[in-house]
Amino acid sequence: MSEAIISVQDLVKTYHMGAVNVHALRGITLAVKQGEYLAIMGASGSGKTTFMNLLGCLDRPTSGNYFLDGVNVNTYNKNQLAEFRGKKIGFVFQSFNLLARTSALENVELPLFYNPAVGSKERKERAMHALESVGLADRQSSLPNQLSGGQQQRVAIARALVNEPVVIMADEPTGNLDTRTSYEIMDIFQSLNEKGSTIVMVTHENDIAQFATRNVIFRDGRIIADNQIQKRRNAALELKNLPVLDLDNEIEES
Repeated sequence: MSEAIISVQDLVKTYHMGAVNVHALRGITLAVKQGEYLAIMGASGSGKTTFMNLLGCLDRPTSGNYFLDGVNVNTYNKNQLAEFRGKKIGFVFQSFNLLARTSALENVELPLFYNPAVGSKERKERAMHALESVGLADRQSSLPNQLSGGQQQRVAIARALVNEPVVIMADEPTGNLDTRTSYEIMDIFQSLNEKGSTIVMVTHENDIAQFATRNVIFRDGRIIADNQIQKRRNAALELKNLPVLDLDNEIEES
């Protein structure tokens, strides 16, 4: 690990709702080094989603500074921020956010359409390479409704990777998945992290957070704990130890 890829200093976010001020973040200071795998946790209303939106350049803080890859993003206007976000951040969402009538390959290509420096041939090659990296090269022509939930999330991860971002931001990436599929997604994230990717993930599941290298816990707009994981869970190993369910027999017996 080297320099901080993310650095926030006294970040405050206040929402004005009529006569009421909602203090979502109350002065967050945090640094994430290149190559870290950070899991952000906290109850509903703790500020973790607001913080993730600020890190993802989807919103602006009320005060404080946010540096991403050495750039103070608070200095950018709306158009500059959108361009910077597209180049620097890969997003993975709980609901996958795939275009329904578009193939897996075309979904992965999508972020590259906003990069004029990438031609159509290179766009397809990079998208194909990203699909290969998540084990879905053979499903490039499939539509989202022809894929399982886990496969759709793999496509979403490939889409996040295609622009070679400096950080991958995942918002509850296993929220809609069963245990085995969740572990498969965590195996991909761990593999990417071991190859040098920086990952910031929001999760409400403590067992999923243990696959990361560091856990930060929010409460009432503040960080109340920041812990390095001394011995993180190994997704590949735990997948091998999961029982294989015989769904046919379960249906017959019920």
